Amino acid sequence: MENSKNIDALNKLIEINNDRIEGYETASKEAKDTDLKSLFGELAATSHKNVSELSSEVTRLGGKPEEGTRVTGKFFRAWMDVKAALTGNDRHAILDSCEFGEDKALETYESVLEKGNELSGEHTQLVSQQQTTLRADHDRVKALRDASAN
Repeated sequence: MENSKNIDALNKLIEINNDRIEGYETASKEAKDTDLKSLFGELAATSHKNVSELSSEVTRLGGKPEEGTRVTGKFFRAWMDVKAALTGNDRHAILDSCEFGEDKALETYESVLEKGNELSGEHTQLVSQQQTTLRADHDRVKALRDASAN
C-alpha cells in the first residue's frame, strides 16, 4: 500500500470535514432558533473530531494534513449565505441547505471507500466509522428539515 494514496484519500476527507465545519459555523450564525444553534455546534464538533483523527493518521504516514477547504465547499457556503438572506433566515431553508452539505460529505466518504485500493484496512475501518457517524448526523438534519416543512 502506497502511503501517498492513503494520504491523498485521507486529505480529501479532511477537506470535506473542514467544509462541514465552516458550513455549520455559517448556519449557526444564520439560525435564530437556539435548538438549531446547538445542533449545528454538535455537528461541527463531529467534524472537528474527524479532522483530528484523520490529521493524526496523515502525519503518522509522513504526510502533511490538509488545512483548507474544497472550492466547492466555498461555493456551498456562499450559496447558503445568499439563500438564508433571501429567505429571511427561514428554518426549513437553512436545514435544506445543511442537508445538501451533508449529502456532499457522505458522497465524499462513499467515493473514498469505493476506491478501496487507496486506503489500508486500518484506515478503511476509521473512515467507515466516521461515515456511520456522519450518516446519523445527516439523518438528524433531514428529519428536522422534514418536520419543519409542515
